[in-house]
Amino acid sequence: MNWWLYPLVALIPLAVGSVYYNERVVGGLWMRATGLDADKLAGGNMAVIFGMAYLFSVLIALVVPTLVIHQAGIESLLAHVDESVANEAMAALDDLDARHGILGLHRTFGHGFFHGVLIAVVFVGSILGINALFERRRWNYVLIHVGYWSITLGLMGGVLCQFLEVS
Repeated sequence: MNWWLYPLVALIPLAVGSVYYNERVVGGLWMRATGLDADKLAGGNMAVIFGMAYLFSVLIALVVPTLVIHQAGIESLLAHVDESVANEAMAALDDLDARHGILGLHRTFGHGFFHGVLIAVVFVGSILGINALFERRRWNYVLIHVGYWSITLGLMGGVLCQFLEVS
């Protein structure tokens, strides 16, 4: 597997965030929705903030393939079975692929992008919505963040689905 792709894809949330949360894009709305201002934001330890954000982004990148690449489920299905059984199952799958070309299906940027956005809207949006309800935040707060995560997870899912090799 091309493990080098994970640390690269983990840069996507930082890159998208630097544009998306810029004050001229959505940053002004985000600051008003959260009650933050430039002075409050300047007070943090940026090395720790960006370092931890990158670490969390690596963790997200490690999970995204299982959500956007259908073929990744085959590996997890066969991970804990006897090697001879796994080899037999993979041989049968290879035969099925040779006859019908199924293993390459849905391995495009667009497919991964679609599933990334779907995860952002349904899963992340629901989590943020629940938090917003209990924090008494307005819906613009949720929509701002769901917009960011839709772009971010869409791009992460698209890149991983297109370029990550799964056996």
